[in-house]
Amino acid sequence: MVFGEPDIEVRPAGEGRLTVEVCGLDVYDPTTGVLRSSSVDDIAAWFLDTDYDGDAFFVRHAYFTGADDPYDRLRRALRADISDEARDTVNATISRPFPTPSTGAASSPSRSSTTTATRS
Repeated sequence: MVFGEPDIEVRPAGEGRLTVEVCGLDVYDPTTGVLRSSSVDDIAAWFLDTDYDGDAFFVRHAYFTGADDPYDRLRRALRADISDEARDTVNATISRPFPTPSTGAASSPSRSSTTTATRS
């Protein structure tokens, strides 16, 4: 078993909106005691709950990153073409702006704690 936590930054995007940037991933292996840091090139996909309630995680934003052209695999899996515009929307390490959550928290599924954000 390993434990991972994304390295993220939450930033105000104006007009009561926020963005989240994923900067990498830290993975701890308790059997070896080794902590390994990975770059965004090692992250195939990341998900964001923009209104996390502390109990249930709902994927509200999905992003597909990584160095090995994740879109080719996604196109094959969906058996469909993905427009450049759609690809550009989800091929990102910075989320699309979203309203500051009413709970004040947004979360990534592997976060051990939520990220608290205040309205700008």
